[in-house]
Amino acid sequence: MRMRNKPWAMDFLQQNNSIVDIDSSYSGRVGAFFPETRPLHVEVGTGMGTFITELAKRHPDVNFVGIELDKNVMIRVVEKVLEAELLNVRLVLLDANAIDAYFRNDPVSRIYLNFSDPWPKSRHEKRRLTSRSFLEKYSAILEDGGLLQFKTDNRGLFEFSLVSMNSFGMDFDEVKLDLHADEPEDNIRTEYEEKFSAKGNKIYRIRASF
Repeated sequence: MRMRNKPWAMDFLQQNNSIVDIDSSYSGRVGAFFPETRPLHVEVGTGMGTFITELAKRHPDVNFVGIELDKNVMIRVVEKVLEAELLNVRLVLLDANAIDAYFRNDPVSRIYLNFSDPWPKSRHEKRRLTSRSFLEKYSAILEDGGLLQFKTDNRGLFEFSLVSMNSFGMDFDEVKLDLHADEPEDNIRTEYEEKFSAKGNKIYRIRASF
């Protein structure tokens, strides 16, 4: 998700360094970022923050970390966390390629991938967040029985992800071809999800474990 550049973005994030890590200060010690020790869930790519903040409200017994690379997008997420006064959400300005290094000492219970960039060109396959190289990173930080949840409206990325996860030897707990046809109560719609669904796009969801 791209937004207009805000020259003051880094200053704003630094001023809120109690909830956002802009320089990997908590790399390898994520637990110290939270006031209490709880199970750890991670969203890779926060969008505008609707998903992670609503999830945190529903599950106060879980600590949530949102990873986002775009500092301008991160501003909106910080604002939502502050407004809701959520003590169980922390944010990290981080490239997803570094996820395994950042969480190397902090076992993760669940990872969420919501409407990731499909990178449709074949030469960009390795950039897809469900490619083998990324699955290896997730596998390294997820605890035994840890779950990967993936949502998209892109049929090509959905099919690619199914094949990639299957080839990696993952166990499928759920594969939904039209999530909104009989929408589960646990589904939290992201900003993109609302937009794509309104256009008539089907929403796909996969839950799989390593």
